[in-house]
Amino acid sequence: MGHWIATKRTVQQTDTIQRFDPRFWTVDFPRPAMASVVTIAPDGLRVDAVFRQHADLIGLIWESADRWDHPLLAYDTDRDYSRLTLSFRWRSSDLMPLDAVNGPTLTIEGRDAAGAPRTWYVRLWNYAVGAPDDAQVTLPFSALAGGFTLPGEADPVHPADIDRLFISLVEPGYGTTGSLAAEATGWVELTDIRCEGHRPMLTVGDVMVPPHGLSIATGYDDAYNQTPARLVRSIRALGYRGSINHYIGMSHFFPLAPDGSGGFLVASALPVFNAAADRWHRALLAEAKAAGYSLILSQSFELLAQYCPAAWQQRAANGDPARTGWVPPSALLSPANNTACSWLRKVASELVGLQRDAGLPVRWQVGEPWWWITPDRQICLYDADARIALGSNSVAIPDMAAPLSNAQTYLLDAAGRMLVSATSGLVAAVRNAAGAAGAQVHLLAYLPTVLDPVMPEARRANLPVGWASPAFDVLQIEDYDWVTGGFDALRRSGRAAIESRLGYARTAQHYLAGFVPDPASAAAQWSAIDDAASEARALGVAETFVWALPQVARDGFTRLPDPVQEPQMQPFDDVLFPIAIGRSATVTPEFSTYVTITASGYERRNSLWSDARLRFDVGPGVRSEVELGELIAFFRARRGQARGFRLRDPSDFSSNAMTGTPTAIDQLIGVGDGAAARFALVKSYGDGSEAQLRHITRPRAETVRVSVNGVETADWTLEAPGVIVFGHAPATGAAIRAGFLFDVSVRFADDRLDISGSAFAAGEAPSVPLVELREES
Repeated sequence: MGHWIATKRTVQQTDTIQRFDPRFWTVDFPRPAMASVVTIAPDGLRVDAVFRQHADLIGLIWESADRWDHPLLAYDTDRDYSRLTLSFRWRSSDLMPLDAVNGPTLTIEGRDAAGAPRTWYVRLWNYAVGAPDDAQVTLPFSALAGGFTLPGEADPVHPADIDRLFISLVEPGYGTTGSLAAEATGWVELTDIRCEGHRPMLTVGDVMVPPHGLSIATGYDDAYNQTPARLVRSIRALGYRGSINHYIGMSHFFPLAPDGSGGFLVASALPVFNAAADRWHRALLAEAKAAGYSLILSQSFELLAQYCPAAWQQRAANGDPARTGWVPPSALLSPANNTACSWLRKVASELVGLQRDAGLPVRWQVGEPWWWITPDRQICLYDADARIALGSNSVAIPDMAAPLSNAQTYLLDAAGRMLVSATSGLVAAVRNAAGAAGAQVHLLAYLPTVLDPVMPEARRANLPVGWASPAFDVLQIEDYDWVTGGFDALRRSGRAAIESRLGYARTAQHYLAGFVPDPASAAAQWSAIDDAASEARALGVAETFVWALPQVARDGFTRLPDPVQEPQMQPFDDVLFPIAIGRSATVTPEFSTYVTITASGYERRNSLWSDARLRFDVGPGVRSEVELGELIAFFRARRGQARGFRLRDPSDFSSNAMTGTPTAIDQLIGVGDGAAARFALVKSYGDGSEAQLRHITRPRAETVRVSVNGVETADWTLEAPGVIVFGHAPATGAAIRAGFLFDVSVRFADDRLDISGSAFAAGEAPSVPLVELREES
């Protein structure tokens, strides 16, 4: 299956939307504040705000350039707001009112008539009619002015070059400092949104990629600022169907309590979701259900470090807390800490409640539960609670890559059992909350970490056998570092290892393909991800997801469906031409070269083929009436030209010279890079850079021999069409060579076979032309 990296819309279908369509507004804010925006009507939106400090400021934003949608779906950029009027009804509660000194302000970012960057601050109350918390606001951009009082402080807006509109929202005590005793909430609704005047409509992408068999993953930490309606629109338009795997994240969904020193912490006594995140997730589930999707709600043992209670955190033997590489970093919760695990169970139960309230089936995932291992290979299972639980077994493991003692491996096994206990508690909480309706529970495992070959014993702690089927309903596999790094051998051995260890059938597996953190390398990485997704589908897993929508939109990744093809006759029969043609047959290698002769008599030659194509006439090899009968029967079975077959070229069938006995060092087929494990068989004709390489797609399997740096090896398998696949990737710089006998893929050149019995009896050989078939290697 193919894909396309779309950078812009060209000939694709478009539609129009009213400028300021509620689906396309966003919110933003600095930590520790929180907010969400959802659509409540075709012409209405709602912002829920959560304030934790008196100085928190939240913005409702419209951008002239669409930075968030996939290039095929984005609305067109239009920075000219001249002679345009935006109007809406404003209703708010528990926010600074419109008429207050620090009341809602429209910040306009753009450029003045001379092209210099400018910012204008437009007090909405100056353009409002009604009460401070319920008013009609009308904003005529060509007659709009910043300034607190008008006309005395008027600062006229230049409307022809605007980048962004930002409506500020603050809590009633804004202007003072310090933390609030408890987080405060407020909301505002903009309804009856109207845009009138000059160019009130925007062109927007309206593609509808046909369903291609893949599902999509999302994450709240990446999409919190957008409306759920916008996300579901993108998912459907890009051809994703079935399920949405949604990670609730580790930094935005929860309430916070002041820690007494100016910071904030998650507290187990607080509700699971803050008001903004709750509203957003309920809207997401409603939008998804209306569009025909089922959601898998995912949680993890990860929490933003600055909000994570110290006692909850995993720690290395030296006391350092576990920290991921994200910026800012996250912490890992200890499976031994009862309070942390109780909070995780509370979160899981709340997720079940959200799905039941939405009328959706209960589908839940625990994502990547593990004991963290630091970059210097220290495992973090030495927090106070883990030490108590492990007791005398809590021996030090300075380096997970070093050979381990029996006591150290026993510790890892005990840690694995502790992890199983924690996840089993989560599964029980989910099933209990789901009740008679039941729940489908998923385990997500990231293979490059839990099956890192540098630390082979890590699986004792991080892939415990207590997770074996049927502990979960579905095993979800993710291996993106191996995919984008080209570690084919590790991917195959990793899948084999986890299937053997946990025993989940392919029909009880999901595969998550992705992700691409760095857009600079997007094209190559998406190609590998696309191939991995296709491979997973071919393996028969139940669902394959692309992780994740934000990267898909950012990079323009567009999955394409399989082309519709008419059923075709099988084009190749893997059988050998039945007659030993010997040296009496003719063999003709041919190239295609375009030759142009200039007016001055010089030639310009363009070689159109990189490899020769062979033609044969095998008629002279037919030596008896019996062989003639075999030829006719074979021709009829191939239906003339319709079906290909194998032919032994009597003059060139070996990797050793032309007809010699193969050895393991005959042909250089590649050089190892420490990652690649697949190498196509080739035969070289000539020397150096001018050598012509012939791809060997029909080797005799029983004759193939392979060496690495001159040493013959059996750590490989042969796959069609002529590809050596190593069990372990050859080391960087290692020369990979192979020897083999091979056949040529051919077909009859004509649909008729002219044979005269009298001429044959008189010793005249028939003409039986064959043509080599090109095969993809």
